[in-house]
Amino acid sequence: MSELQPADAVLDPAIAQRVRFNAQGLVPAVVQSTEGEVLMLAWMDEHALAYTIATRKGTYYSRSRKEYWIKGLTSGHTQYVHEVRLDCDGDTVLLTITQQGAACHTGSRTCFDADLVLGSE
Repeated sequence: MSELQPADAVLDPAIAQRVRFNAQGLVPAVVQSTEGEVLMLAWMDEHALAYTIATRKGTYYSRSRKEYWIKGLTSGHTQYVHEVRLDCDGDTVLLTITQQGAACHTGSRTCFDADLVLGSE
């Protein structure tokens, strides 16, 4: 038996009706550590969300490459998903994860550590 692939995953209809995917069939996913640190923002379609829920592996849809990517599959920097939440409008997903290695493709722990626009006083 072959392993489930992201495109094969089916989202529970009760969850699907609560998620508001955009015109491209995507929803933004904010990814934070169990300590509350925001690590990255990615995009999910229905299958990526279903696969993430089924496997607890952070799985996303690349808008530029037009393909799925499971975080850490090639880099080894994996994400174990503890929680998946929807915001009040259902148009954003929040994942609470344990990150092994870097979350950012640049090798940084977080994608939000490079460009401070406004700091604290």
